[in-house]
Amino acid sequence: MPKLWDETMDAHRRAVQDAVLEAAVALVGRDGLASVTMSQIAKQAGIGRATLYKYFPDVQSILIAWHERHVAAHLSRLTLARDHADSPAARLEAVLRGYAHITYQRRRDGEVAAFVHRDQHVVEAQRQLRDLVSGVITEAAETGAVRDDISPDELADYCLHALSAALGLSSEEAVDRLVDVTLSGLRPPHAKGRA
Repeated sequence: MPKLWDETMDAHRRAVQDAVLEAAVALVGRDGLASVTMSQIAKQAGIGRATLYKYFPDVQSILIAWHERHVAAHLSRLTLARDHADSPAARLEAVLRGYAHITYQRRRDGEVAAFVHRDQHVVEAQRQLRDLVSGVITEAAETGAVRDDISPDELADYCLHALSAALGLSSEEAVDRLVDVTLSGLRPPHAKGRA
């Protein structure tokens, strides 16, 4: 097949998948997970059921695909934040602040988030996130900006667990304060008195 045809077909497939994912999440948000059917998703997406079944076997697989795409976008956003900061300490802060705000915004995903966070694919996403945080902690520790008496992996776990509290906070300002407190726990012991 000609290259233009391949590109057109790929774009069409992406557009159909995007429409399906958006339709499914919107329906679950409106009607609840238990009441959403493949027929409803196909209708909402503006495609036939047969077409829908070419892409996804069931509602669960649609929601997992949505979540995988969502996670990839979040990891990309955090990586971009890291790469745009100009020092190890700034990279650490950018990643932690970004993660906390993503967590805070996740409240809106409600039932979909609760459902997909039970699936096995989340384990890989969590590993990638932990590696990203551990990496920026390692780099910041090498410059003296972060304590080095605790392993970067343990400090990454501390940060991720502490920042998961953003899910229950009431404002963006509260999220920023949570990040500030978390960052203070990373300071070297000799730097605690400085502010």
